[in-house]
Amino acid sequence: MKFGMRKPSLKKRVSARTSLKRQMAHRVGLKMPRGYGWLRNPKKYAYNKVYRRTTFDIFKLIKKLLK
Repeated sequence: MKFGMRKPSLKKRVSARTSLKRQMAHRVGLKMPRGYGWLRNPKKYAYNKVYRRTTFDIFKLIKKLLK
């Protein structure tokens, strides 16, 4: 598990928003309500919950400093 700052990746950022899987689920209407990730994939949900609490995004940090 990673601790500290996340390395930004423009490639991953773009691919996450333009993936075919995401587009198909959105168009077909197979979206789940927010907070139901544990139902779809419990292992991934647990990993992401810990990851988000142990790392931080450099862009959010810069945004807070410039306010």
